[in-house]
Amino acid sequence: MLDIILDTLLDTLKLIPFLFVAFLIIELIEHKLSDKNKNIIKKSGKYGPVIGGLLGAIPQCGFSVMATNLYVTRIISIGTLVSIYLSCSDEMLPILISENAPYNIIISIILIKISIGIISGIIIDLIYRNNKNKFDYDICDHEHCHCDKENIFKSSLIHTLKISLFILIINFILNSLFHYGGEELLSNILLKNSILSSFMTCIIGLIPNCGASVLITELYINNVITLGATIAGLLSGSGVAILVLFRTNNNIKDSLKILLLVYGIGVISGIIIDLIMML
Repeated sequence: MLDIILDTLLDTLKLIPFLFVAFLIIELIEHKLSDKNKNIIKKSGKYGPVIGGLLGAIPQCGFSVMATNLYVTRIISIGTLVSIYLSCSDEMLPILISENAPYNIIISIILIKISIGIISGIIIDLIYRNNKNKFDYDICDHEHCHCDKENIFKSSLIHTLKISLFILIINFILNSLFHYGGEELLSNILLKNSILSSFMTCIIGLIPNCGASVLITELYINNVITLGATIAGLLSGSGVAILVLFRTNNNIKDSLKILLLVYGIGVISGIIIDLIMML
């Protein structure tokens, strides 16, 4: 057990400098582009799913929440919102970079998510008509988050420490399972080497917490789940945005529809990717 604890601590400590640099860059991007992105999305019109899919891939932790606010006030379409949710990478990118994952894998995952987000958003907008009723609600004012006043070094450090804690806990659990022969049990639970594993990882992805993307990414890095299952879980993961949607959207049926669309697209995409990988 002592070896497991030491290995977990060392593995996590080695990631902290890389995570801090990654989050610092992300914070700089977020503060520079936040207002611009919001205006671009507002003016995107019928090209919303395309613009949303591209901007959603930028690892800004608050972008999917901002998009939710724009949808609740009916400034953007349902297709644009779903496109942003699907392309949102949450904590995936900084973790893959800090774990020295091959760049071709990182780029492939991002491009797949963007493509699925854009295509899905366009199709959804062709099927559904946007509801024009508007609601007077601003998430930042309501939550008193003062996100525009945060010191980027302080927020980067806090974010790094929080994610490092998630990684520490997840790695400890995984290392313990691997050491005591629980890898097979974990693989069975997540249905590894089965096209049905996407159903399980999509459920994990829907957990309204950044820990969901951390878990899915770590499972992939440790070869516990397939690429298809990984993509499926990351597609359904949009951080706390889904939670905010249910909290702020007055139409519960509409929120459930969006949830099912995101989950269904994630599962189907994961299954298709795994089938392609098997060929």
